[in-house]
Amino acid sequence: MPDLLTAEQLAERLRGAPEWSVDEGEIAREFTLATFMAAIEFVGGVAAIAEGLNHHPDIDIRYKRVRIAVSTHSAGGLTRLDFELAAQVDQLLAD
Repeated sequence: MPDLLTAEQLAERLRGAPEWSVDEGEIAREFTLATFMAAIEFVGGVAAIAEGLNHHPDIDIRYKRVRIAVSTHSAGGLTRLDFELAAQVDQLLAD
C-alpha cells in the first residue's frame, strides 16, 4: 500500500495538476465533453485506466459533464496513486 502524501507533497502534486482540486479528502476534476456519447466514451477510457492501475475512481456522469474523484481508501487518504490516475485521465483528452 502506498504511503499517504504529506501536506508538502500534496501541494507539490497539485501544482502539477492544476485542474484538479482537493474536495473532502479526495482529488476531483470536472470535465465537459462535446456530447453525451463523447462523455460515455471518455468514461470508458477512464475505466480502462482504472483497471490497469487497479485503482478505481468515483465517476459521476451528468449529460456531457463527467466528474472524476479519487482517493486511496485503503490508505485512508491521498497517495501517489491518485495523482498517477489523474495524470493518465488528463492525457486522455490531450491525445
